[in-house]
Amino acid sequence: MSIESEVSKEHEKSHVSIENYSGSEEIERVNQSVWLEKRSFRIALIGTFSALAVVLGYMLAYIPNIEIFTLMIFLAGFVMNKKEGAIVGLLSSTIFTFFNPFGPSPPPLFFYQITHYTLTGMLGGLTRDYLCNKKFFKPREDLYVFRIMLIFGVLGASITFIYDFLSTLLGGFIVSITIEYFIATYISGIIFTTIHLVGNILVFIFLLPGLIQLIIKLLD
Repeated sequence: MSIESEVSKEHEKSHVSIENYSGSEEIERVNQSVWLEKRSFRIALIGTFSALAVVLGYMLAYIPNIEIFTLMIFLAGFVMNKKEGAIVGLLSSTIFTFFNPFGPSPPPLFFYQITHYTLTGMLGGLTRDYLCNKKFFKPREDLYVFRIMLIFGVLGASITFIYDFLSTLLGGFIVSITIEYFIATYISGIIFTTIHLVGNILVFIFLLPGLIQLIIKLLD
């Protein structure tokens, strides 16, 4: 009995080690790409993501609170890393905010928008780092699994809520700094902020996983 028990234990250990190896191997494969190792290609990707974010931002500018500008910046950070994501966020938000079809934002709001989207790009890279340590993250197989969709949905909701709350607050400071004015402004725009929130949750849940899989496959 003791010999059989020892053999069983050794078999379990080897099975666990094989699983851990395959998991770490998958993470290694996700993090590596011949194309992403080339500096010139990364610069081209920064320009491409920045241009796409700005163009798509202008295309949807006249549809109230429906946008995928945030998604593209987050995606850039996820595909590359925190640094490149921050650069895409900085470049695209500066161009889009300054040359906004409805006019540039006033200084307090303008600087907040640039900071917000820069951090959004960084968050994309941080999310990638976090997910690469999880066994359920398998971008070459399927990202439409509950846990990943839940994480993306929560991130989309958080990014959008913080942006709407702080942009309303800073925009209100230009007219009045009273809390009553802020509450009145926020309540009057609650329909638009709700549309914005729900829209970004949906694109982060249903569009983001597919885009990540597509880009990773193209970079293989």
